[in-house]
Amino acid sequence: MSAPRALKLLAIDDTPQNLELIRAALEQQELEILTADDPEAGFEMFLQIRPRIVLLDMVMPKVNGMELLERIVAVDPGTDVILMTAHYSPESAVEAIQKGACDYWTKPLDVGKLRTRIAGFLAEAEKRQRILHLDRELIDASQFEGMVGRSPLMLEVFAKIRRVAPHFRTVLITGATGTGKELVAHALHRLSPSARGEFVVCNCSALVENLVESELFGYVRGAFTGATQDKPGLFEHADGGTIFLDEIGELSLPAQAKLLRVLQNRQVQRVGSPTPRSIDVRVVAATHRNLKTMVREGQFREDLYYRLAIVEIPLPSLGQRREDLPLLQRSFIEKFAAEYGKSIAGLTRRTQTRMATYPWPGNIRELENVIGNACMMVEGTLIDIDDLPESLRAPLSEDVSTDETFLPLDELQRRHILRVLQAVGGSKPRAAEILGIGRATIYQILSRMKVKEGNEIV
Repeated sequence: MSAPRALKLLAIDDTPQNLELIRAALEQQELEILTADDPEAGFEMFLQIRPRIVLLDMVMPKVNGMELLERIVAVDPGTDVILMTAHYSPESAVEAIQKGACDYWTKPLDVGKLRTRIAGFLAEAEKRQRILHLDRELIDASQFEGMVGRSPLMLEVFAKIRRVAPHFRTVLITGATGTGKELVAHALHRLSPSARGEFVVCNCSALVENLVESELFGYVRGAFTGATQDKPGLFEHADGGTIFLDEIGELSLPAQAKLLRVLQNRQVQRVGSPTPRSIDVRVVAATHRNLKTMVREGQFREDLYYRLAIVEIPLPSLGQRREDLPLLQRSFIEKFAAEYGKSIAGLTRRTQTRMATYPWPGNIRELENVIGNACMMVEGTLIDIDDLPESLRAPLSEDVSTDETFLPLDELQRRHILRVLQAVGGSKPRAAEILGIGRATIYQILSRMKVKEGNEIV
């Protein structure tokens, strides 16, 4: 592990003697100490060097310490700010703590207390470095072919990919939008015997109906107006490799029939050509739609479904694998911090809480976009709620159809349990822990609720 950089401490006080005292008291510590005797100049210095610790005098000309505290915390809520004053009052101490100060000291400063407190900051910084190092090791250990996860559901997905990749001819990947279906397709290709071949992506929802056949299978010169030369289709481009048919559920029924013929015969026939061409292609299809339901409704061919779903890999939503959320957050923060050239340590506690309770309807893709946006917006070392998109800054709405004031106790219990279950991604053991009841108890309650409502609630 590389040696951590020296912690920066900025002291802002309009009395030079106090600044000299602070510098002399802390010169033996592993600190980079900077001082400013003017509050405005001190704030400019703060913006430039981003110190981890700020010692801030309360009473100064032009800008008082309380106002400067608010400005500092607004820029970087991760900064440890200690206010110093010769005019102590309980009211100002409480106000300072509420506005983000980590401590409030009276003057003259106690040198021993100062050294002890700063030594504590240094120990905390070293601990944070160790935790970050362990986080990186955990991310590395939890990575699989570009995906991050250690939840039982994702470990099961990884194991299935390992087993299937050496042997598959067709695979169907299912899951909600943003769950990482293309990453799974890439993993199957890279771990297959065809890894040296091409990985060709086809977004079926973007294909124009009257051009589907020519796009997928190609055409010969003169096949139609504008066909001035032979052109291979996507299946021929993927010969010897893998073709990824994303959003397979959007194909029309005629296009499905033509795709089925290719999968059965392992041959493609260019539009306008009388001669079929043999191909060796592994096919990975993906969809966010329920193909079984589409089959029942006559919107998807049953024979094509069973041809594609010889092996099916369902992907869990982010709500079903919330234990992976901290790992994914750390992974994306490291990615975007490096991309934007910023030093970002992580999330503030209130941001962690907000992101842990957000439902993530857009799944991993939404999380990545949120972290990317926050890393672009953040000016300090910690991402705070104000750095998040508006959809996460706004208070989460509760699904309450009526005023709960006069609801029966059973109904209040039901609603509260459902809220907790939603917040923890459906994990009954975790919900039982939060509710302070035994696992057997929550299963009994849920069982009664299902009997009462006549359907599944989780």
